[in-house]
Amino acid sequence: MGTVLITGANRGIGLELSRQLTERGETVIALCRKASTELEALGIQVFEKVDVTDRAALQAVSEALGDTRIDVLINNAGIFTNETFRDLDFDQIRQNFEVNALGALLVTSVMQSHLGRGSKIILITSRMGSIGDNGSGSYYGYRMAKAALNMAGVNLAHDFGSKGIAVAILHPGLVATRMTGDHGIPTTESAEGLIARIDELRLEDSGGFWHANGERLPW
Repeated sequence: MGTVLITGANRGIGLELSRQLTERGETVIALCRKASTELEALGIQVFEKVDVTDRAALQAVSEALGDTRIDVLINNAGIFTNETFRDLDFDQIRQNFEVNALGALLVTSVMQSHLGRGSKIILITSRMGSIGDNGSGSYYGYRMAKAALNMAGVNLAHDFGSKGIAVAILHPGLVATRMTGDHGIPTTESAEGLIARIDELRLEDSGGFWHANGERLPW
C-alpha cells in the first residue's frame, strides 16, 4: 500500500487497521480527536484534535504533510445512534449526516492534493445504509447518513476515475467495538477482511459496495 491515512484511528476498527498495517510495514498516518494509549504505542504519526467535520483542522494536517503522497485514504471515522419514528431526535440525525457522510467527503476534498494515480479512497460504510437490505427499520440517522455516504462513494468513483484513483465502499461487518456494545466479530477479523478488499481493489472495480468478507452488497 505504501502510505495510509486513517481517520478515527484511536479505537475500534481504525485502531486495528492502524496496527495491522503498521505491522506489515506500511506507513500509517492516524487522525483522531484524542489519541488512545494503544494508538500512541504503535509509534506512528498521529494528528490529534482532528474532527472530520472541522475543515481548518483538516487543512492544518494537509499543510503539515507537505508533499507527502497518500496511497490509501481510509475514511473510517463515524458515529452510531438509534432513532425510532416515535423518538426522532433531529439534531442527532443531522450529526449523523455531518460526521458519517459529509465528514468523509470533506476529508477527501481536503486531502485530494496528496492523492495521485494509483491511490485508493476507502469509505467505511455499513450495510445498514443499504436500501435493499433494510429489513428492520429504525436507526434513522445512521441508515440515512450511510446511504448518503454510499452515494458519495459512487460519485467519487466517477470523479476520480480519470485520475487513476479507485474507490471502495466497504462494510466492516458487525464488529465488537464500543460503538456496537461489543457485539459482533473481533476487530482483528474485520480489519483483515477490509485490508484484503483494499489490496485487491482495481480501477475497473471502483465504486463497488462490498462486505469485508468479499460479498457484494445490494444498494
